[in-house]
Amino acid sequence: MRIQLLNVRRLIWASIGLALVSVVACSSGTDPDTGSSSTPVATAPTTSERPTLTSTDDYTQTNEENGLITILATTDLGVGEGRFAFVLTEPDGLVKFPAVGVKSFYYPTGYEGEREGPIEEKFTRFQLFPFGTRGVYSASYNFGRAGQWGVEVSLPGSDGAVKTTEHRFDVNEATTSPDVGTRPPDARNRTLADVESVKELTTGSLRDLELYDLSIPDALESGRPFAVVFASPAFCTTAVCGPQVEVLSELNATYGDRMDFIHVDLFINPHEIQGDLDLAVHTPLLKEWGLYTDEWTFVMDSTGTVAGRFEGFSPYSELEDTIIQALDEG
Repeated sequence: MRIQLLNVRRLIWASIGLALVSVVACSSGTDPDTGSSSTPVATAPTTSERPTLTSTDDYTQTNEENGLITILATTDLGVGEGRFAFVLTEPDGLVKFPAVGVKSFYYPTGYEGEREGPIEEKFTRFQLFPFGTRGVYSASYNFGRAGQWGVEVSLPGSDGAVKTTEHRFDVNEATTSPDVGTRPPDARNRTLADVESVKELTTGSLRDLELYDLSIPDALESGRPFAVVFASPAFCTTAVCGPQVEVLSELNATYGDRMDFIHVDLFINPHEIQGDLDLAVHTPLLKEWGLYTDEWTFVMDSTGTVAGRFEGFSPYSELEDTIIQALDEG
């Protein structure tokens, strides 16, 4: 099986048939140290500049024999247990089968050598995005060693035949962004108290003011669990991001009496962009948190320790599982 990278524009238009950058698809479509001293602290990367946000085509692979295409939604992978997610398409469009089989393999001498495994074998559940146009498969996997890995995805067909494809990727010794079990940076985000209008804090048109009341340092000191989303509602630029801020607002409506919810836009000047990303300036918090893709959600427990990390879009139900666990443990 020969695997090649696809250009993201060709993938989206020819295979998925979805627009890559769409304000409608990325918004709701409506009006618009207090923890334990033993807890490790996440550290920011040492690069002086934040690189351009990673494009999906860097993480897209296709099986030329059967047309299956995978888009890696979790690119910041480190040794240990963590969320692994991907988009699966075939020539007719997005695959929405309820669950697919996924086996993980390790390549001790590189992809030209023999692989070890399967290391893990499980069914990965499909997570549908709002509006039903996109979705990802996600599950928790344990990558026990740094190096080159692959997952073999098996998709059953209506005729009883099973199509498979493999996606290969690197696992680092540690993640760049805060990992589960670490305490995130206490870099301060701006709140409503710092600006004249909420328009200076978000590119979105649907604005839940409660998401902009609290700073991250204050949340870390509060003794309450909290969740923070880094996303730009109006400028979702990959096939694996979605209306995450709207989901955060929904979770706030359900759990806001027991924990806090914070939105940090990717840009510090939303009111100046006006649809022109050439004017956009990234918030320095992205560098401090080690975030190099478009959309991230972190759930912290009552000690300020990361209980869950979600790269790319994560639906309500997936985040809720981690939130309930953090609340129960608190």
